[in-house]
Amino acid sequence: QVQLVESGGGLVQPGGSLRLSCTASGLSLDDYAVGWFRQVPGKERERVSCVSSGDGSPDYTDSVKGRFTISRDKAKNTVDLQMNSLKPEDTAVYYCAAGRVPTTTPLAYNYWGQGTQVTVSS
Repeated sequence: QVQLVESGGGLVQPGGSLRLSCTASGLSLDDYAVGWFRQVPGKERERVSCVSSGDGSPDYTDSVKGRFTISRDKAKNTVDLQMNSLKPEDTAVYYCAAGRVPTTTPLAYNYWGQGTQVTVSS
């Protein structure tokens, strides 16, 4: 049974940092494109970052470029999202997802975690 579990969310002040981790069981994340998405109530789920399978090239949405870094740990079968210089507008539930194609479209991803809340507030 495939399972993705996110961890590392929480409450942080503006300018602070958090590191999210996506841990997989039942599949090798290295064989998949892995995306980090976020969603706030009333809005569509937005892809924040993605790392492709194979060469592992990363991609970021413009609003997080230079602040967020996605990385794989093959030994741990995880994909992490390091988030620095956090802003209140980064507040959302963050999800990781695995799929065959590194697209921005949520429907293209086959497996999803349950989400972790990130709140940026003073």
